[in-house]
Amino acid sequence: MNLRPIGTRLRVAATIALLPVLALAACGSGDTSGTTPAGAQASPAPTDDPVATVRKVDSVAALLPADVRKAGTLRVGSSIGFPPGAYYPNGQDKPPAGQDIDIADAVARVLGVKLERQDASFETILPALGSGKYDFGTGNFGVTSDRLKTIDFVTYVNDGQGFAVKTGNTALGKKVTDLTQLCGLTIGTGAGTTFEATLTAQKDVCAKAGKKPYDVKVYAENGATLTALQQGRIDVIMSTINGLRYQAAQPASQTTFLGEFHRLDVGFAFKKGSPLTKAFQAAVNELIKDGTYARILKKWGTSASAIDTSRINPPEHT
Repeated sequence: MNLRPIGTRLRVAATIALLPVLALAACGSGDTSGTTPAGAQASPAPTDDPVATVRKVDSVAALLPADVRKAGTLRVGSSIGFPPGAYYPNGQDKPPAGQDIDIADAVARVLGVKLERQDASFETILPALGSGKYDFGTGNFGVTSDRLKTIDFVTYVNDGQGFAVKTGNTALGKKVTDLTQLCGLTIGTGAGTTFEATLTAQKDVCAKAGKKPYDVKVYAENGATLTALQQGRIDVIMSTINGLRYQAAQPASQTTFLGEFHRLDVGFAFKKGSPLTKAFQAAVNELIKDGTYARILKKWGTSASAIDTSRINPPEHT
């Protein structure tokens, strides 16, 4: 039985109702009514547009296969998650925004092609590349040794894995540096992510330490993960460093970021052996050279994730 006063229950219910919109206006259950709850207005999408001035660079565009240059379009499977990566600030009937959206659009301008963006759930994009459904994929895909076996990557930022708890929860201290700190707790994370893979692969660390194992709950949407945290169904979230930092900066989320756990390069994803990777690498490096790249990251508050040069299939960070 819930014995909290009615006023308290109403305030909690109102906050929880807002959270999915704040965390994820775009993964299938976000706000599509055209109205935005007041709390979500605290962080509107930035209005500056560093992509607008980007122009085609003929020497880079020449690296594309002839058939792509002739068609003038590329199909991108795009996972629209939460800010600052990719989200719908104004509902699903309006264009998405975010760091990944801007970088992909800027690369397309350098290459002189248009993007046919197809929204897709995160876990479906990488398997679909091999079938030719998409020419490439975006979704803050981290470069890991396992993924490199079947996927080619062209890097554009350095992000990685981190943790967050509900504000006021001090059980884990100020930073998670070892997974044994999670023993006995319930962790929420995204389906098909490096976070799920890490937690699954190392689940025996607690038994080795003589502790109760942690439990992992997987969610298809970040909004659902955040709501579970606020409702006490999970104790901690494992997700992207940039995403959790951004989330913790929004007062309505009521989360506290617990630091970086493992850094990963993040890249555009392609089927193995794709002829597009050299052109994309050259386009990213062109954006780095002309300053557009730095302006995009500054716009989204992710300058700490900047890379000096784009690479094709770098080894996973150890």
